[in-house]
Amino acid sequence: MGNCFGTPKKSTAEIAPSELLKSRPVVRLYGSPTSILTSYIRTALLYKPVSLQFVPTETHRMDSETPVLQCGSETVSGSRETLIQYIESKFPDPPLMRKCGGWECETTPLVVRVAVLQHRSMRWHMERMVRWGEDLATRGGKTRGDPVMGSPRMEVRKFSRSYSQLLEVLLEHAQMEEKVVFPILERADRGLSKAANEEHARDLPIMNGIKEDIKSIGVLDSGSRDYHEALCNLSTRLKTLQDHCKEHFEEEERELLPLMEATEFSREQQEKVLEQCLDVMQGTHSHLFHFFMEGLLPQDAMHYLDLDHCKEHFEEEERELLPLMEATEFSREQQEKVLEQCLDVMQGTHSHLFHFFMEGLLPQDAMHYLDLVIKSSNKERVASMLRMIIE
Repeated sequence: MGNCFGTPKKSTAEIAPSELLKSRPVVRLYGSPTSILTSYIRTALLYKPVSLQFVPTETHRMDSETPVLQCGSETVSGSRETLIQYIESKFPDPPLMRKCGGWECETTPLVVRVAVLQHRSMRWHMERMVRWGEDLATRGGKTRGDPVMGSPRMEVRKFSRSYSQLLEVLLEHAQMEEKVVFPILERADRGLSKAANEEHARDLPIMNGIKEDIKSIGVLDSGSRDYHEALCNLSTRLKTLQDHCKEHFEEEERELLPLMEATEFSREQQEKVLEQCLDVMQGTHSHLFHFFMEGLLPQDAMHYLDLDHCKEHFEEEERELLPLMEATEFSREQQEKVLEQCLDVMQGTHSHLFHFFMEGLLPQDAMHYLDLVIKSSNKERVASMLRMIIE
């Protein structure tokens, strides 16, 4: 389980003899680095056994509004469906597209599909943390595990970071259900989500307790009796949380989520609910998105991306809404004031995430964005943003 983003490190035992290795076919993808469709196709190709070479359209004669795939003498362009079908037929393993069945059918409400896929990712990460915790307890700080983890104290810090990421996803998922899903069910039939809400409240102390346990372990002497005992207690708590989550997710999928279909929401209403869910889970869909997607099988990961209507949302804004700003006839002073307000709201994007944000822009677009940013009257913020890029 889990995706293949990045190249995993292999132990010596996993290295196959050279005569058994097949060279990976080279696939070139031409498209705009800022195109959502191009990014979608790049993601799909990351799961396939190919050597992907991405070529920005601005540097190649194949400049086009849509991405272009080139594999050997074959060249393919077109819609998302056309490109995915070509990739699937050319490289069938692992498959990315699922056949309709069960909760994956088009008739299943979008929010149900989102919730089930989120459950799968969280279950995978929970299983990983439990196995890791068991390994830590077995070694008790006396022997090292994987060399890339470093010293016992370094490994505990990495363990803490992974658990913090999982905890944030778990809490955001719970908030999504409590703020969006459960109120819909409660309006249909009061009391439907009472048990689920109570289970959320039950597990919160366990989640926070595990976080505090990890902090305590970080200051103990590795290899000591207290250190080993703390690791054993941590492992036990993780297993308890895993059991609770498994039971909770299964109960929701069996009894609660199927009732969403009975609400008979229109497609438009479903998409509005989906947008609300994505809005609540901002961390999961920003700095934690790579972590979240890592917990999904290729088919599930692509299914989740298919549910995200960001592409249509952005295109609709750029086509219909944003051009209307020109009709407001704001003065230069008013425009600059609005710009300040925009920068104030996007504090994360313009601080610790600024390098990440700028990475997605072509040189011309990046410099254009900076030209806008330096108009800000907050010179301290501007200087800080520029340092994020050059340091």
